[in-house]
Amino acid sequence: MAKDSTAAKQKGGNKIVKYFRDLKSEIKKVVWPSRSQVVNNTGIVLILCVICGLVLAGIDLGLSQLVELLLGIK
Repeated sequence: MAKDSTAAKQKGGNKIVKYFRDLKSEIKKVVWPSRSQVVNNTGIVLILCVICGLVLAGIDLGLSQLVELLLGIK
């Protein structure tokens, strides 16, 4: 019985070791972006966020004025 539980623990331990070995090999395959690519992409995302915010604010303003006009609210 004791041999069975020891073998089961080692088998489970091997799975953990294998997982971390596989993880290490996959991390080595990742192509990390350069600093200039990260800065460029961040700038694009921020600009697009501002543009989307302005478009949504314009739609909100237009629709709220349309509702005020239709309901006669001032």
